[in-house]
Amino acid sequence: MTEGAQMTRVESGKRYDVFHTDCPARDVVDHVTSRWGIWVLIALRGNSLRFYELRDSIQGISEKMLAQTLRALVKDGLVWREVEPTTPPQVTYGLTEFGDALGDPLRDLFNRITERMPPRETE
Repeated sequence: MTEGAQMTRVESGKRYDVFHTDCPARDVVDHVTSRWGIWVLIALRGNSLRFYELRDSIQGISEKMLAQTLRALVKDGLVWREVEPTTPPQVTYGLTEFGDALGDPLRDLFNRITERMPPRETE
């Protein structure tokens, strides 16, 4: 079973106004740029991961925050969720087409930061 919101495109020439507090796109921006949202999107880039694999790949995130972040990103249509009917259930997450499209600029941002930072000084 795969879950996720379906994002509808805005009519040609019309755009969401993310500066307006009632704009639905603002919620998506908030979730993507949240403390953990960006890390989840980067971790899922090119990989489908189970919950605990995802948790282990993002150092410092609690299970509670990972669950909340994933719930928001699934609702926004950025991440898909598949539940395998086993005991206990195995849940796998991956990027939707929309989430994957956001992953490219995020990856570029990370690459620019890590490539241009001065080298770490050894102690």
